[in-house]
Amino acid sequence: MPADLLLYALVAAGLVFWLRNVLGTRHGEERERPNPFVGGEDSDIAKDAASETFTQYDGLEQKIIDLAAEPRKNYILDSKDAEAGLLDISRMDRNFDIDFFLDGAQDAFAIVVEAFAEGDRETLKPLLNEQVYNAFDGAIKAREETGETQETEIHAIRSAEILEARLEGKNAFVTVKFEAEESSVTRDKDGEIIAGSTERTTDMCDIWTFSRNLKSRDPVWMVTETRGDFEGDNDLIPDTH
Repeated sequence: MPADLLLYALVAAGLVFWLRNVLGTRHGEERERPNPFVGGEDSDIAKDAASETFTQYDGLEQKIIDLAAEPRKNYILDSKDAEAGLLDISRMDRNFDIDFFLDGAQDAFAIVVEAFAEGDRETLKPLLNEQVYNAFDGAIKAREETGETQETEIHAIRSAEILEARLEGKNAFVTVKFEAEESSVTRDKDGEIIAGSTERTTDMCDIWTFSRNLKSRDPVWMVTETRGDFEGDNDLIPDTH
């Protein structure tokens, strides 16, 4: 045998021996790798994952049903019409979480009330629709013209009650009644207190409507209406109803 062929044969034999040692040999007892395109026992994993997804969605809807049956934390939902509206919203937006929404609504309420008192237009603008923003901006301008200033602090939100919920095409609307504990003072141009007290807290109430296009990637729910035309309302907040 020519020397070069003998060399190639030795190299090939060495490779076979090395591969057998590294990879082993099949003896009929190895577990077959699942074919990703064929059903079988392993396809149950995908089924379980899909089931978990639907369970999650059902769970988000169940949160609404449970809240309608019994308040939790400071959330209240005792209107059948509002419950039906929220379920419609949940079916269109499978990520709609009523607890997450109410947490965000309460945060927005406190932020807007305090920013309005400070005259912080930059904070207000992304949270209010045009109509509501213009009303708040007009009230701020009126204070500025007289030289008055306002200080408001939300100490606690006692309850957030959903009064109404509905779909209009792709747009969802949820109306929430807030009952909160606040302290507020209004000062004149000389810094003298003309309304409120720095040492006393009061209970206040306001009804706001939040809206969002459920097909939009923007997750922000805008304040589209503030209502203060009832007994015990917060008369410092503009009524845009």
